Amino acid sequence: VQLQASGGGLVQAGDSLRLSCATSLRTISGYAVAWFRQAPGMERKFVGAINRSGGISYADSVKGRATISRGDARNTVFLQMNNLRPEDTAVYYCAAGSSVIVSNVASQTAYKNWGQGTQVTVSS
Repeated sequence: VQLQASGGGLVQAGDSLRLSCATSLRTISGYAVAWFRQAPGMERKFVGAINRSGGISYADSVKGRATISRGDARNTVFLQMNNLRPEDTAVYYCAAGSSVIVSNVASQTAYKNWGQGTQVTVSS
C-alpha cells in the first residue's frame, strides 16, 4: 500500500488547511487510516484516525478543530484542520494499517504503511 500526503503549507494562526492522503488502494474499507505529526525535535504524535468501520478518533490536542473524512473515491482520506495554532506546526504523516483495533489506534506500530510527510507551518 502506498500513501501520499499533501496539502500542507504556510498559514497564519486561525487559518484552516485540508490535508489529503491518497492511497494506492481501490478502497480503504479494509484499513484504518491515521494522521500523525512530528514537530521539530519532538516525537511523532497521533492526530486522529478513521477505522475500518468508519469510526473516528482524535487526539485531545486537536479535538474540536480537526475533522477526518473519506473522499468520494473511497481511497482518499482528508484531515481538515481549523483554527490552526503555532503549536500545530509539524510534518504531518498519514499511515494505514489492516490490523488496527480500538486499543492501538493511536500507536504508530499499528500502522505498517506510511506516506511521506507534508509540512504545515503556522505563523503567529
